[in-house]
Amino acid sequence: MSTAGHHNRLDRRALLQAAVTIPAAGAVATVLEATAAHADTAALSGGRSHFDTESPRFALAVLPDTQYLFDADSSDPAPLHATFRYLAAEREEANIAFMTHLGDVTEHGTEQEIALAADTFRTIHGKVPYSVLAGNHDIRSSTDDQRGDSAYLAEFGPQRYASMPTFRGASPDGYNSYHVLRAAGREWLVLALDWRVSDSGLRWAQGVLDAHPTLPAVLTTHDLAWSDDDGAAQLSDHGRRLWDGLIRGNDQIFLALGGHYWPPGRTVLTNDADNDVHVHITNYQDRYYGGAGMIRLYGFDLVRKVIDVETFSPWFLARDPHKRSPLEAETIELTGPTDRFSLSVDFDERFKGFAPAASPKPRPASAVMPRGTVAYWRFDASGTAAAGSPGATVADGAVVRDLTGNGNHLTVSRLHSSGPDALTWSADHHPGQPAHASLRFDGGKSPDRGAVLTTAAGAALNSEKFAGGYTIETYLMLPEPFEGDHSWMGILSWEGRNGDAGKTTGWSPLEPTCSLNLSPERFLQFVVYPYKQDADPTSWSHAVPVGRWMHIALVNDGRRTVMYVDGSKIARNPSQPSTGITTLGKPFVIGATQFDERFGQGFYGWIGDTRVVNRALATRDFLTPFE
Repeated sequence: MSTAGHHNRLDRRALLQAAVTIPAAGAVATVLEATAAHADTAALSGGRSHFDTESPRFALAVLPDTQYLFDADSSDPAPLHATFRYLAAEREEANIAFMTHLGDVTEHGTEQEIALAADTFRTIHGKVPYSVLAGNHDIRSSTDDQRGDSAYLAEFGPQRYASMPTFRGASPDGYNSYHVLRAAGREWLVLALDWRVSDSGLRWAQGVLDAHPTLPAVLTTHDLAWSDDDGAAQLSDHGRRLWDGLIRGNDQIFLALGGHYWPPGRTVLTNDADNDVHVHITNYQDRYYGGAGMIRLYGFDLVRKVIDVETFSPWFLARDPHKRSPLEAETIELTGPTDRFSLSVDFDERFKGFAPAASPKPRPASAVMPRGTVAYWRFDASGTAAAGSPGATVADGAVVRDLTGNGNHLTVSRLHSSGPDALTWSADHHPGQPAHASLRFDGGKSPDRGAVLTTAAGAALNSEKFAGGYTIETYLMLPEPFEGDHSWMGILSWEGRNGDAGKTTGWSPLEPTCSLNLSPERFLQFVVYPYKQDADPTSWSHAVPVGRWMHIALVNDGRRTVMYVDGSKIARNPSQPSTGITTLGKPFVIGATQFDERFGQGFYGWIGDTRVVNRALATRDFLTPFE
């Protein structure tokens, strides 16, 4: 710890959730979802806790300076016991992968203090893997990691971690260690470095990184950066040595965490690969009750591409709200900008320099045509001999073959007086799409323009009724920025007026019998006039994103229709009966929707593989399987 000069305490009251009655802070919910079946099991009192190694969401717990809880005859390990019980009990729900301590376990580093701390750590030992590193109060502060034996080393040396499945080794002196943990379907490296790393310690750390060149790394140490009350962190002298000697030249290190100083702070530095490195100070020993065993949870969410950070005291959270003292109530949870925040991290992009994400290979059409496939189109060479290079014009008259052999081929034509740019070939595609190609549509209003792909007169799909159900799938991406007025643009449809089929319930008898469209709010709208009912049940999605591929599925089991976006069932699906689709023997269309049998604007964005099956498919059987 340090209190000198510009390292003054942050004199800011923490906002709190005074009514919290469950042992979790508000933002813990961001890491509660677990999705896969693979798990790492650890014994807990009263049961067993399962850590899901494959879920895209997991948490890293960070525990800063606990020295005032282990201070000679004023020691009180109760807060830390509560923290460890919380982490063990919540490991499964919060999917806690690991806990790392940032040094200054004790105040004086005496055998008595170290022994009490070591005994306290047995609360978590064998339940959540962890690392501990020496701070300046745990050893002789004038020494580096070549100091030799110490009370700290005897209790917190490599032998303590030997039984942990994450522990992979320590430096010869025993003061530096590293762990490899599996989370979010990949391995991550945690480096725990001494208060003062020697040149040999830096060489050892570099050797660890060299031996694990594809693993994203979190570096933890005691003295890294300091901050004024504004929370803007700056590297300390030792932090600068670590930056120059290790961090900046190793792109793997994307997050560096230190304690020692207060107030907490954070900054973002740029490494030699021109990538961000997040540098954070975490230390609450200046707070009431020496920080009361306060922890930070770093909630990694690889789906949302964020790390959600929150800071709270499990010891105070576990208490009856009506019996908390004013200072306990004030210190339950810290919500200032350096205590509770989110980091935007595109993990694949950030890690691609040392661990590029493996791109799935294209899948042949034969692998994605299950029983009942009526039509399947893709926009690569397997789907059309006319497929051109990315950006090249798709000519009018080009044919995209129906790969099922059912003859539902599509022919390209432009709307109105649209030019060549209205439809072009593209290599863009959804990561899980079977074909690695798509079409780029440049439709719009004022004047109406666009391009469409339509089946020929007499194609079987034109008259298919789907009385037993159906699954219609396609891939979409909307441009970013999403410029211009594209409200109610069509994505796919069948031509023909529903009034000509005797339907009376819809918005207008002039709209087609089935169409997928986009509202002004970017809600997907699927409106269908069923074959058997005089009705127009309509599904509405949420506002869909721009600049990101989506998989859309419309599934009907012969009774009702459900829309899925990226394998997730939307909320606004109609409950009214819906059997089949009223078709009038007129073409199926990709790229627009008619009104009164006339096209207006065309689609604006990308469309990928599109498939129609004459039965309801489970999400696991979609073109991109969703388990």
